[in-house]
Amino acid sequence: MTLWRVPLDTEDIQVPKGEVYILEHRCKGCGYCIEYCPKGVLAFASKFNEKGYHPPKIINHEECVNCHYCEIICPEFAIYSVEIPF
Repeated sequence: MTLWRVPLDTEDIQVPKGEVYILEHRCKGCGYCIEYCPKGVLAFASKFNEKGYHPPKIINHEECVNCHYCEIICPEFAIYSVEIPF
């Protein structure tokens, strides 16, 4: 996305970074975390968990902005993110 003007405080804004953790034994493979991730950090894994579902895997860990959408939307509380300090 290109902007036609640049905000005055661009240098002052720091986008938070996060690290995603997945509890694979809790996951039921619904895919909500994958669909609602604004940065496309997650995708379905090719392996199965103990329940027989495909849990998500992290494909773009450096893109996580620690928005917590994944943990808010997860019905099984199988995923969470932690902010990485600057």
